[in-house]
Amino acid sequence: MSDMAVEDLGGRRRDCGSDALEAGELCVQLVGVAELPTRFGDFRIAAFANDHDDKEHVALIRGDVRGALDVPVRLHSECLTGDALGSLRCDCRDQLEKALQYLGRQERGVLLYLRQEGRGIGLLNKIRAYALQDRGLDTVDANLALGFQDDERDYLVAAHMLHALGVGSVKLLTNNPDKVAQLLRHGVAVTERLPHVLPPNVHNLFYLRTKATRSGHAIDLASLVKPEDPAD
Repeated sequence: MSDMAVEDLGGRRRDCGSDALEAGELCVQLVGVAELPTRFGDFRIAAFANDHDDKEHVALIRGDVRGALDVPVRLHSECLTGDALGSLRCDCRDQLEKALQYLGRQERGVLLYLRQEGRGIGLLNKIRAYALQDRGLDTVDANLALGFQDDERDYLVAAHMLHALGVGSVKLLTNNPDKVAQLLRHGVAVTERLPHVLPPNVHNLFYLRTKATRSGHAIDLASLVKPEDPAD
């Protein structure tokens, strides 16, 4: 689509100016839209600014989602080590690619790429948490040892991004019940949770078990069978 504009996604541009700040309102601003052909299919990418976390988040949009119901949606939190560097300590890159592959086959869908590195503790603290995990702590205890909650992420901005895109209701690709609960709390209609479980590798098996047993993720422990180590 040529000459892509914010108005093509519903004209929900807002000015995060002094009036909104004085009223104490959260302002999520859709600032730009462009075409994004990918190896997973053709998407549009929409950039958002906000005054809640002062981070730049993006949405990858498949098809026309304005007013649509039961739109498949994935909320993906940034993971530099996994997404970009191919780390095997987590399943982030696998989850991102599987979500994009799935959405690329759908008539419509949305992936929100949220700048919430390390479950919201930031990249530097995530590496510090990795060092604690190298000494035997799991991901939950490592975050707690650094003075954080086990998961510092919130999805208020994500909910406002979906509202700005005009999405009517969503089918959420997630194993994390907290994502569903937060979107519902922030006024997003979640009609179904779509499981998003991937096979483990020898490096992230403990991490995935921790997700299931300590963080309440809907992952069947029986599916987390230790794979063969390629080095064996």
